[in-house]
Amino acid sequence: MKLRSFGKTNSSEEIQLYTLANKNGVEIGIINYGGVIASLKVPDRSGKFEDVVLGYNELEGWLRDACHFGGIIGRYANRIALGEFTLNDKAYKLARNNGENHLHGGHKGFDRVVWTARDVSRRDSDALQLEYVSAAGEEGYPGALTTQVIYSLTDENELKIQYAATTDDDTVINFTNHSYFNLTGDTEKNVLAHEVMLNAAHFTPADSTLIPTGEIRDVAGTPFDFRRSIRIGARIDDADPQLKYGEGYDHNWVLNLNSERMLRLAARVREPITGRSLEVHTSEPGIQFYTGNQLDGSVRGKKGKYSRRSGFCLETQHFPDSPNHPEFPSTVLKPGGRFESTTVFKFSVE
Repeated sequence: MKLRSFGKTNSSEEIQLYTLANKNGVEIGIINYGGVIASLKVPDRSGKFEDVVLGYNELEGWLRDACHFGGIIGRYANRIALGEFTLNDKAYKLARNNGENHLHGGHKGFDRVVWTARDVSRRDSDALQLEYVSAAGEEGYPGALTTQVIYSLTDENELKIQYAATTDDDTVINFTNHSYFNLTGDTEKNVLAHEVMLNAAHFTPADSTLIPTGEIRDVAGTPFDFRRSIRIGARIDDADPQLKYGEGYDHNWVLNLNSERMLRLAARVREPITGRSLEVHTSEPGIQFYTGNQLDGSVRGKKGKYSRRSGFCLETQHFPDSPNHPEFPSTVLKPGGRFESTTVFKFSVE
């Protein structure tokens, strides 16, 4: 593993860039500000390596970032309706930082804090452990929460992300990684020609503010049916109310389960020109498929400005607004318990 300085935060904290590499030449750059995946270089079918994640060349970009490029998202990934939930008969109020709703942990989510980093590489893989202790009451959440995230890169071109957390009081949690992918390696191109399969027969429809209604809806006969691989752009502009609410895809799919907490295939993406492909396996019950609908050309990234749909996200997760939906899988963590979750992004060529 390589290590170099990546700059300083506004409070003069030194940030480091850790580069994980494998025997195939794949390299992943991670900074301990936000646990951000800053770069991810994988080959195409001709052996040409390109960076396939959106982001910035300098730390300053992430310090002012509003898109959550590549970051660890917590304490609660996705949305909580009206920034409110009740736990043990006590009401908690959170920041309303997405219209009237709470999004991605609030004003200072886990992608905006400095994590303590430690090299935990083994003979068969480079690995980086990140740890952050969130004080009780931070962003309105109960309980002091200790979170560890381990990034590891295998010689099978797998990026494995392992999450673990403990608390000293009852609380709610939901973690994900918010990388935007463009498998062409050219962010001047949109991702509409990428072919996507989602291993899900149902999704959670949302209201106009993208809060789940509570319904678990069959994807059959809808633009949300990705059980067979199809281009992202094939139906993204269909006259469907759900697509109108999200301005494209920005929804949670309910993954087909084999057994609880076991890794299973969640998604497969293929980029036909370069031959790059990506498989996502996870122990999480859901996945948020987001098609970069809010990128509007105002954000200048590594190779220029990011325009609408120049990247897509596959955010493995529990469901949005679960603290307000007892019918959804629980996101409550109690003292003495330990939350554990794993997601694997596997890259290959066809």
